[in-house]
Amino acid sequence: MKTNFIYTMRWKFILAFILSIASAVATVLIAYQVMLAALHVKPFTAPISWVVNEIGSTPIMVVAGGFLFLVYFFLFSRKILGYLEEITRGLQEIAKGNLTYTIVAKSADELGTVAEHFNHMTEKLRKSIEEERNAERTKNELITGVSHDLRTPLTSVLGYLELIEADRYHDEVELRYYTHIAYEKTKSLKKLIDRLFEYTSLSGEGIELQLKKVNVYGFLKQLAEEFIPQLSKAGMTCRMAAEDDGLFILADGQQLMRAYENLLSNAIRYGGKGSYVDIRIGKDDGFAVVEIVNYGEPIAARDLPFIFERFYRADRSRTSQDGGTGLGLAITKSIVELHGGQIIARSSRKETVFETRLPLA
Repeated sequence: MKTNFIYTMRWKFILAFILSIASAVATVLIAYQVMLAALHVKPFTAPISWVVNEIGSTPIMVVAGGFLFLVYFFLFSRKILGYLEEITRGLQEIAKGNLTYTIVAKSADELGTVAEHFNHMTEKLRKSIEEERNAERTKNELITGVSHDLRTPLTSVLGYLELIEADRYHDEVELRYYTHIAYEKTKSLKKLIDRLFEYTSLSGEGIELQLKKVNVYGFLKQLAEEFIPQLSKAGMTCRMAAEDDGLFILADGQQLMRAYENLLSNAIRYGGKGSYVDIRIGKDDGFAVVEIVNYGEPIAARDLPFIFERFYRADRSRTSQDGGTGLGLAITKSIVELHGGQIIARSSRKETVFETRLPLA
């Protein structure tokens, strides 16, 4: 709020001072005229004459004027002082921890400015505390999720190693079987730790993208070719359809590859009941739109709002047993948002679509 000079506190107090003097003088003059008129009224003649003769009219007018000035000044400045008391109460409420307290900006003077700054301060403080609480909650959820996901394979590794340590196997074949399981579980642990490190590095503020002009069609075509062995193993084929193969975006190719690798891996892992993984490329309102489509089991509607959260696994096979860490989609979302884009998912019995929107170069 900009404070006009005429509406400052200084001028308001000067105005209150002038009005108080004028009101006191006017009241005294009116009272003086009333006294003069009362001299001619017989019951008042004697007392008024005694006061005038013994004390004097001038001292009485000065004393009365001074008293009236104080009364009028109190009345004229009451609104200003009342507003100041309201701000003081607000500061006391803040001191008590009540961050929802707000003060209505009632004037255009310094007090109004203080009220606006006060409200802005409490809002920022409230948001800061909420962010701190969210950060603490996120940290606790992260620790809980990591503990849970590390405990399961680690328990298996320890169990099989205890069997080997206690010589509780019949022959070398069974020993190799136990060793193989422990080895595979250890690889799962390493994958989870790598994904966790990847996610935390993306969530930090220190990451710098190496942005270059990237052709969307060429980039995804090359990536799809790298997935041919996995597609063949799953008995699937990747199909590409592009409205325009000349779309360019500014992106960090390495980071973006990680994002789409996660989406294509998910499409293959969970779309096995279908024969195809489709990549559709288009543009809309200044964005390059990429859809990764699979035709497997649909994602339950109750799970869709949460699939991009850390360690969240939908009921439909998203478990650590089939290689999922619960971090892939969270990593993908972080990468896309770092590029100024958005990612959404929609699923029906016909198809499951992960759609990314990235600003065109």
